[in-house]
This record gives sequence, C-alpha cells and structure tokens, in this order.
Amino acid sequence: MKKYILLNCKRLVSFLKILVSLVFIQSIANYANAKIVSSVKPIGFIAEAIASGVTDTDILLPDGASPHTYNLKPSDLAKLKSAELVIWVGEDMEAFMPTILKSIDNQNQIELMTIPEIKVLLRTSHDVHEHEEHHSADMTAQDHHGEYDEHIWLSPNIAKIIAQSIHDRLITLYPDKSVLVDENLREFNVKLAEIEQNIAKKLITVQNRGYFVFHDAYGYFEARFGLKRLGSFTINPAVQPGVQKVYAIQQELKEHKAVCVFHEPQFSPAVIEKLVDGTDVRIGELNPLGTGIALSKDAYSQFLLKLTQQLLDCLDRN
Repeated sequence: MKKYILLNCKRLVSFLKILVSLVFIQSIANYANAKIVSSVKPIGFIAEAIASGVTDTDILLPDGASPHTYNLKPSDLAKLKSAELVIWVGEDMEAFMPTILKSIDNQNQIELMTIPEIKVLLRTSHDVHEHEEHHSADMTAQDHHGEYDEHIWLSPNIAKIIAQSIHDRLITLYPDKSVLVDENLREFNVKLAEIEQNIAKKLITVQNRGYFVFHDAYGYFEARFGLKRLGSFTINPAVQPGVQKVYAIQQELKEHKAVCVFHEPQFSPAVIEKLVDGTDVRIGELNPLGTGIALSKDAYSQFLLKLTQQLLDCLDRN
C-alpha cells in the first residue's frame, strides 16, 4: 500500500513539473505575441492608440513599479527580445534599459528622448516657476538625476510627436496596414485636441491655488494648463528630501500659501502627514504612471482626465 501511494506521489510530482513547464512555455509564447513593447504605461497607452487593430502591444512595468528603480525579470527579457519594436524614454528615466537594449537592433527600438522634435520641447529638471525660485538652492546635486525632465508623456504636444513617431515606424513594419495606422493617428490627434480643451476648462478654476508635489514629475502638464506648483519634495523619488527642503516647505504651509500636498501611489513618505499636521492643507494623490488604467485605444485620454480629476479633487474642495 505504501509503495502504491509513493508511486502515485511520484507520478503526481512528475505531472506537476510537466504542467509548470507547459505554463512557462505558453507564457513565453504569449510574450512573443506582443510585437510592440513600451517601457511605461503612458507610453504604452499612446502605442496602443496607434497600433490598435494592427498588432499587439504590451507594457513592461507593472502597476506600482517605478521606472527609476525597477529591476528586470526573466519574463521582461523575453518580452523585449521577442518584440518587433521597443519604445522607451531614455537612460535617465529607465536606467535598467540601455544594457539589455545593446543586444537589440536600433531599428527595433525608439528612444524618445533622442527624437529631434521632442528635444526642442524638453524642460530642464531644475525648471521652476517664478514663485518657487527661492527653493532652487535646496535642489542639491544628489537630487539632480538628469539634465532634462523625462516625464515627457505628460505633455500633450510631446504626446503628438510620440504618436507620429510610432505611426512612422509602424508604416515601415506593416506597409499593408498603412491606411489603418493613418486613421488611428488621425483619431488620436482629434481626441487629444478635444481632451486638451476639456482639461483647460476644468482646471481654469484652480490655476491660482498653490500646491506641493512629492516628486517633480508634472512640469509639462503644469506649464500647459497654467497650474501653480509651489515646489516639490524631490526631483528623484529614489532620494528622500533633505532637512532644508522639508523646513522650507513647512514654512510655506504655515504661511498658508499651499492648498494641497500631493503624494503618489508608489511613494508616500510619512513626512507628508507630519508636515500638514495642524494646518488646513489637504493631502491628495497624483498618479503620473497611469496606475489602474487598462490598456486600450482611449487609455491615454483616460490617463490625462484621471490626473485632472485628482488635481480637482484636492484643489477644488471648499
């Protein structure tokens, strides 16, 4: 009886090993189905809008992961190596990408920060509004992790250039589907123009309400819609704010210059709650990476509208 049970156990273990192997093989095959792979969600949203009905797209970073600190997994490597096109921002944003991309032909990738039309629209990492210039001295060398602000997906103007670049590459990859690619680009641009007008109308009522953000990631969006950011805790979210920066922000809050302090889903330091304690300043949440938004043709519009609503939820409360 014991031998019979032992034999069945061995058979079960063997079966489970085979099953796991098959699942792994199938998962690799699924990765291979994604012909266009984008590093972060908002870029993937734009790629999906242009590639919809043409080919499959996928996104490398999962919800909750930061492109500044992410470590590639074996499944990520499988995605990248099987992709016909890899779209990423730049080495200061995704420090993990350059090494693996050395083995991928330049014709099979788009590094967005190198596109000439985008380069002329870049803002520097230390760009600040006039009302926060007195904080600039506190932005130390350890905070400064790149000459330019690489959160380029938060600029509607740059998003149009990204869409055009993806369009041009897809025309080369899928010449027989050029009509569909053209139509997708046209729809994207029309929709984005409508969304911009909608957002501008929504945010006009809060343009004079000052706020702080945890992570200096929103400069393009703020410049486009005339928002009043008073400052940020850090430029690089991997580096905690210094004592001088925290003190300067605390003074601002005490002087009632700020309505809100925004944190992010993946970075929520306890120092924010301590700073607002005893004040009327509210805590809000901003999500620059599209967490919780499903990949779809309209996902980029949903992303911008969700960010707008998050701002309004905190700034527009009486």
